[in-house]
Amino acid sequence: MGLRLFFDSDLDRSIWNNHLRLMARPKEFDRETVLLEAIKVFSDHGYEGTSTDALLRAMGISRQSLYDTFGDKRRLYLEALQHYNATSVTEILRTLNTGASPLQGLEAALVAFASRPAAEAPLGCMGVGAVCEFGRSDPEITLLVEASGRVLLTAFERLVTDAKAAGEVGADVDGRAAAQFLTATLSGIKIAARGGASPAVLHDIARMAIRSLR
Repeated sequence: MGLRLFFDSDLDRSIWNNHLRLMARPKEFDRETVLLEAIKVFSDHGYEGTSTDALLRAMGISRQSLYDTFGDKRRLYLEALQHYNATSVTEILRTLNTGASPLQGLEAALVAFASRPAAEAPLGCMGVGAVCEFGRSDPEITLLVEASGRVLLTAFERLVTDAKAAGEVGADVDGRAAAQFLTATLSGIKIAARGGASPAVLHDIARMAIRSLR
């Protein structure tokens, strides 16, 4: 037996029916597209520096749509960070496999960030930004950052090991330490890019890091 509703007037019934039509209406925006717009804002201003109004303007949606689709600002931030980290790590892993040799793959991964299109150059890295803003004070954010960090560290260590086997890296180089060094170098390149370093400077940093492994 269905739920019976009682209305005091035809106006009440009309309002209720209109509410049901709005609830049933499909979303008039693409979830992925508006999430990417939120990532740009968070990457540029951080969590605390981003207002809900700024998000709504960038995403082009209403406040109610934001709440209905993503929850509150914090839930949106967490989803944006997870999406950004997953996409970023996937792209780095893809780049690692483009080199003609393991060492060239490592260099390609470091250089790739320095070779971003000019329109993307001023944008910060949301992952690095989250670490700088929160450190380890927020368990949920720490979990997301550490998960992507482990994947990246493992991939770097694997290629360093392969490079050692190929004679491209010194035999005395510790694979895990080298992977940690490369991870820190990549973060440094991202911060330098955010600070306005030119692509040429970023390329030099990447190549210097690779030369230090030989």
